[in-house]
Amino acid sequence: MRILVPAFLGCALCAAGFAAKGKPVRVLLWSEQTEPREVYPRGISGALEEHFKTVPGFRTATATLADGDAGVSDAALDNADVLVWFGHRKHRDVPDAAVERIVRHVREKGMGFVALHSSHFSKPLKALLDATGAWSSYVNTGDPERIWVVLPEHPIAKGLRDFTIPKTEIYTEPFQVPEPEAVVLEGTWPSGHRSRECLTWTVGKGRLVYIRAGHEQYPIFFMSEMRQLAANAVQWAAGRTAAPRNLKRREAGPPATASGPYKKTSQ
Repeated sequence: MRILVPAFLGCALCAAGFAAKGKPVRVLLWSEQTEPREVYPRGISGALEEHFKTVPGFRTATATLADGDAGVSDAALDNADVLVWFGHRKHRDVPDAAVERIVRHVREKGMGFVALHSSHFSKPLKALLDATGAWSSYVNTGDPERIWVVLPEHPIAKGLRDFTIPKTEIYTEPFQVPEPEAVVLEGTWPSGHRSRECLTWTVGKGRLVYIRAGHEQYPIFFMSEMRQLAANAVQWAAGRTAAPRNLKRREAGPPATASGPYKKTSQ
């Protein structure tokens, strides 16, 4: 069951976030470390940590499935304002006790959770959203994807303009999750599909962001735009930024001309 925050509590959380602005955001970057080493020598978590260390206002730590308590002990989570999660091949290996700790820290203690790419199938995301997290298809076409900023006034979009990911994996709608509070970015493909790329929710006292792009076979998280997106998402998930009310959607990019699972067409 998804737990949403009443408006008055949301305001209180924002106030607490603004009060903490002078303190660094404590970020725990978690990865199962199955990423190809020729692309990500230290995993996606390491690539993002390299970036966060160059940006004022962040304090980082990394963790992996092989660590004690799967890298997410209560002590580790107590020292994190936001948990950034990349999982791919080992979703089932994450212990249920670890998932329970993450859910408790998000819902009851206000920790933020940022899920990357294939983490749509991660146990923590599915538990937090009470959803399957499934897309209708996943195909590594290696095609370019055009990313459109459709909520430019949202703090997660700060400093971002429309951009292109040269090669990536297509995910196709529908995406089986609850209706998000905001869809900040959308993507379009040569196939005619259009997908939601950055989605947000409030779950209990915490905030959750899902970023769809980031297939581990391509150096996507070395792109300046994706690093900016990740940093903005962490700031928002930590409660350090707040979205204005009644955000105006920007109509950008072509409408979808294809829907449902991806089907390869003959050239």
